[in-house]
Amino acid sequence: MWPTRPNAMAQLERLYQLRRYDEAEDKMAFLTKYGPSCLAVATNGHVELSEKHLQHLSSIGIVSSSSAGFEKIDTKALQSRGILLTNTSIALRDDVADAVIMLTLACRRQLVAAHNYVQMADWGVKGMYPLTSGLRGKRAGIFGLGSIGQAIADRYSVMGLEIGYHSRTPKANNYTYFSSLKELSMWSDILVAVVPGGAETKGVIDHDVLRALGQSGTFINVSRGSVVNETALITALEKGWIANAGLDVFWDEPTPNPRLTGAPNVTLYPHHASGTAETRDAMAQLMVDNLKAFFNGEKVLTPVYELTEAVK
Repeated sequence: MWPTRPNAMAQLERLYQLRRYDEAEDKMAFLTKYGPSCLAVATNGHVELSEKHLQHLSSIGIVSSSSAGFEKIDTKALQSRGILLTNTSIALRDDVADAVIMLTLACRRQLVAAHNYVQMADWGVKGMYPLTSGLRGKRAGIFGLGSIGQAIADRYSVMGLEIGYHSRTPKANNYTYFSSLKELSMWSDILVAVVPGGAETKGVIDHDVLRALGQSGTFINVSRGSVVNETALITALEKGWIANAGLDVFWDEPTPNPRLTGAPNVTLYPHHASGTAETRDAMAQLMVDNLKAFFNGEKVLTPVYELTEAVK
């Protein structure tokens, strides 16, 4: 298992016999010794769980992750073995959506630059700060309209923005659906990425998508750094293809490209959109609750996929 928040950890220690893979110095020796007797894995999506690991975990029935993303977990290998996977997207939905609003306002109203303008005494020397761009009446394009994307749309709607989206299939709502990401970007004043990482979405925010967003456009990313062609994003910021970007995630974490972090038209957040004590506790508790449901023979609360009878 991998460690989690104190209250959830105390519950795990009380309910189960834990094997601490995270503390093992020789991890393969640990898997060889303890893997066959393990019935479940408690982890998070930032930790690799591959075919190589699963070869030693012949008895597990569930992988309960305390994160939303799970791109480092081999889901195909889990499904082929009839192993459940759960995550915690619901628990972090509201704080991530709030962070999108924070980044959007910070970009459109130039919060960081304006803060520096006051702090460096430029206000008194140069006069009033230049006018910025408001939100009401603008178009917000959401790439990925899952539970978090819907929460973002709800907030934007209250603020007077028009909502469009791109996802694999249209959903039952009153928003404008776009069949391609580029078309969504061309329509949008603000483009928000809130999709899972992994091979399917790697680099899909590319030169064409960013150019389509336009010189007054804002790009917000709270998904994964891998979703963006970072070279294209740096070029877009440096050449003014887009106005600005608000980024919670990066290609290289925790040491992002200095050309990106040094751009004057980017607002940065350290992969911390869900980083409140309340949300992290809720994520950890949901991970525990999924394990409880599994061992009680009940339906797990937040499955990533449904297992077919053929693989159960």
